[in-house]
Amino acid sequence: MHTSLKRIAGAVALAATLAGVAAAAQAATPATTAAIGAEAANARIRLTRVTPAYWKVTFASPPLNIVGPAEVRELAKIVDLLETDQRVQVVVFDSNVEGNFMAHYDLLKPLEDSTGMRPGPTGMHPVPDLMVRIARLSVVSIVSIRGRASGIGSELALAADLRFISREKGVLSQFEVGAGMVPGGGPMARLPRLVGRGRALEILVAGEDIDGALAERYGYVNRAVPDAELDGFVDAMARRIASFERQTVADIKRLVDVASLPPDAEMQVGWDAFIGSVQRPGTQRRLQDLVRRGMQTPGDVETHLGRATAEYQAK
Repeated sequence: MHTSLKRIAGAVALAATLAGVAAAAQAATPATTAAIGAEAANARIRLTRVTPAYWKVTFASPPLNIVGPAEVRELAKIVDLLETDQRVQVVVFDSNVEGNFMAHYDLLKPLEDSTGMRPGPTGMHPVPDLMVRIARLSVVSIVSIRGRASGIGSELALAADLRFISREKGVLSQFEVGAGMVPGGGPMARLPRLVGRGRALEILVAGEDIDGALAERYGYVNRAVPDAELDGFVDAMARRIASFERQTVADIKRLVDVASLPPDAEMQVGWDAFIGSVQRPGTQRRLQDLVRRGMQTPGDVETHLGRATAEYQAK
């Protein structure tokens, strides 16, 4: 056979082989289709399967999208599906609550509601467990930040693979130091690897609000996008990733994870430090002052949380 014909025949045979492998793999790993409460139209954390390969998780708990033990459990159920469905390859986290991507952890629930939660699959408390599992998904995770992402909102963003923020309306904040608390969702482990030690310390020990432009400059997010373009940009990015070969995307992500993710052990110690800090008398006084002035209700304290915590320090 002529050399060029042999090459063509070889290419055809290779294509047929790869097609057979792909078909066999698809047959061996059926998709998970079971519905959960998050797929209800009125769910406070809403799962939408835009396509089999592209899912969206929308925080829809007005007025502030505050997250507590119940919301952590709901998110864990969604992560269960993301870990087991063999067709999904990209998930977008966003919000439909004006002004808030996710305000922060619920500080008004009894402490035992959080400390009494059963460990997650990693053996850690469900909060650090959730952050580790999101980071280690074979699925590519994207956060689309419009409004405030404070405390656990910032920490969820840090656990995700790609972060995009509204240039005009997005705010990131690790405000906890001003309330006397150690952040509990892993930013001490993630931020230094992402933005460098000095900027990580600035974010964590100054506790100031970071707008979209500065977040982009620091590397806290991938890009700050004009607000009017954010939804379309993120949707196009998700659809592009969803169009590629799932195993190839998963392999790339797994190898990047090896080079960039903190050891899981660094996450639990952060949560333990958070629980210890919440119980200190000085922290309790700060939290009581913030609640008295309007924390966890719509208003100036929640809108300008970094400034509100500094006002207590100035007394």
